[in-house]
Amino acid sequence: MRHLAANGLNLLIVVLLVVLGIIGWGVSEFRGEGPLKEEAIVVLDRGESLQAITAKLEQEGAISNGTIFRIGARYTERATTLKFGEYAIPAGASMDEILALLASGRSILHPVTIPEGLTSFQVVERLKEADFLTGEVATVPLEGMLAPDTYNVQRGTPRQAVIDQMLAAQQRILAAAWEGRQADLPLETPEEALVLASIVEKETGIPGERPEVASVFINRLRAGMRLETDPTVIYGITGGKEVLDRGLRRSELAARTPYNTYQIDGLPPTPIANPGRAAIAAVMQPAKTEYLFFVADGTGGHVFATTLREHNRNVAEWRRIERQRQSEQQQN
Repeated sequence: MRHLAANGLNLLIVVLLVVLGIIGWGVSEFRGEGPLKEEAIVVLDRGESLQAITAKLEQEGAISNGTIFRIGARYTERATTLKFGEYAIPAGASMDEILALLASGRSILHPVTIPEGLTSFQVVERLKEADFLTGEVATVPLEGMLAPDTYNVQRGTPRQAVIDQMLAAQQRILAAAWEGRQADLPLETPEEALVLASIVEKETGIPGERPEVASVFINRLRAGMRLETDPTVIYGITGGKEVLDRGLRRSELAARTPYNTYQIDGLPPTPIANPGRAAIAAVMQPAKTEYLFFVADGTGGHVFATTLREHNRNVAEWRRIERQRQSEQQQN
């Protein structure tokens, strides 16, 4: 009996040593350097199971043993905390480090850049082209209500969610700017300010000019003068759905439409694009000038004038520059 007991004890010790060895090997595999030789991209879909996640990681060669990975996930209580998204798994990352990354939600973010001055239709079209976004946009938002910016989003983000984020951002920007506006502006509501900001946005792409351009329109509104700005006429023709790659015709300038500011008094009925933060700020805090006119100066900017006589000289100079450029193009 003693002999059998001794043999049983020895067997138990051997079994324990084997178990401890297996555990030690498992811990070493779990925490040791992983097999990846270079960074790998892994996408976790919403609601994906631990089994499916493990299979993806094995397929990418990010883990050496799926069973150890799953056991480690459950033992460290991270099996149910893994977040969907697109992840960059570093070369040599251990299973423990991979689990920490997937549980953190620090997924790859893709930039969605919306430049100032796009129409709402153009913004929606741009979002459609982003293949890392999903879903449809329910309706094209009201003109002017989307904040141009760069939005960093996860792969799989719904397009409507990006639109909602832009809508909320523009509301915040407009409300804050309206609160800090100059006294006695000839604008009765934030919506009117947004309309004028969209015109300023379309008239100049030079940041430093925006307050001066805004001052021209503010001065004209105060004086009861028509705004007489081409971008509003163009919007009335295209509806913001295309680019007018030609000059305006006399018949178009003479047509009385809601957006033809050569023919109507005051502001058009809606914004003509989505203005950025700087254009909105320029309208709320315009430069203090007596300017009533501006025209292109040939360098990408504009030259400003307080009298019609001065403005006509500036226009004549711009026409000369245009003729010279056309002549050079023909020669080339």
